[in-house]
Amino acid sequence: MAADGQTLAPNVHDAEPIPEAARAEIDRLLSSGDLFRYTADTGAPVSLLEEEFAALMGSRYALAVASCSAALFLSLKALDLPRGAKVLIPAFTFAAVPSAVVHADCEPVLVEVGEDYRVDMADFAAKLDGADAVLISHMRGHTSDMDAIMALCDARDIPVVEDAAHSLGTTWHGRKIGTIGKVGCFSFQSYKLVNAGEGGILITDDPEIAARCVIMSGAYESNWKKHPGMQNSYMLWQNKLPLYNMRMQNLSAAVIRPQLPEVAGRVAKGRAGHDRVAAQLNQSPWLAVPPALPPEERAPDSIQFNLSGDWTDAEALRFQAEAKKRGVSVQVFGLSEGNARAFWNWEFLGPAPELPRTRAMLMRACDVRLPTRLTEAELDFIAGAVSAAARAVKAA
Repeated sequence: MAADGQTLAPNVHDAEPIPEAARAEIDRLLSSGDLFRYTADTGAPVSLLEEEFAALMGSRYALAVASCSAALFLSLKALDLPRGAKVLIPAFTFAAVPSAVVHADCEPVLVEVGEDYRVDMADFAAKLDGADAVLISHMRGHTSDMDAIMALCDARDIPVVEDAAHSLGTTWHGRKIGTIGKVGCFSFQSYKLVNAGEGGILITDDPEIAARCVIMSGAYESNWKKHPGMQNSYMLWQNKLPLYNMRMQNLSAAVIRPQLPEVAGRVAKGRAGHDRVAAQLNQSPWLAVPPALPPEERAPDSIQFNLSGDWTDAEALRFQAEAKKRGVSVQVFGLSEGNARAFWNWEFLGPAPELPRTRAMLMRACDVRLPTRLTEAELDFIAGAVSAAARAVKAA
């Protein structure tokens, strides 16, 4: 708040703060130098995090790793897919997702995404018969039709991995996102609901997948014995699988663990803040926030909306500039140079496929961070600035 009582443009760049409870554990670890997850026989911070996260999600197994990308990669490798296997992914996702597929020696097959940021089910169904696996990315926390996706995949015995990097706390028919497919992968990168700078975790109820992921994550020699579960499965895979050394270290776990009890509160605040801003943006004739699908209860820490009606690229770029003048950073996905969420920038995949629906959406889809710590006044400031920017462009 400024001295004259006016609300200043809020800072949306800082990540969620680290609870004070983490400091004592971090100091203890630094004093002892005990940073490696396998040094202690029991009770290592990473092991405790895995137990607590599995309990939070209602899953049998959890494995903490260096990043969500590492979790996705290990999940695909644990499925034991043939080299060159085709893996369906949404065309609207972050570049790390197709990268994980490539690292796993598989071929990404991009599926169209509609104006509501969710998988186009007609295109999904048309491409599914040639697929060996599906990696559903709940991009920016938007859940595609998981009922239809799972029905189609189960009928063909095609495994589904969920990229839930943006979806910790989201539910579908009351079921936690990340527990619907065979494996669920989450991120602890700074701009996620739980902030550790970097880090990831995967969950599964399948003991064989859990064992394979544990071994490949870097449980060399007999360190697999420090993981709960089916010990015969670990013994089966020891020395039979390559080690990719994607382990999480204890300092990261010490930062994450005190935040897990705060997830429910952050989810509630994030949803309330998102819905408050969405209601105001939807009053503009030039802006539209797509509604959630009926079974979905989101856990957002950002908001996406479309430039509605007839907008030129030049107008969309002016809109970005007008919002920035008012103190709010708006990103139009398809018009931000080199954007890692625009599929045509994934040059490592070769020539970009023809995906006209996804391309059209990305050229008018906007992204604004809404950290859960924002006050109602700060949320109203953002909504007002974005709406005013659209009016300024269209009035001209």
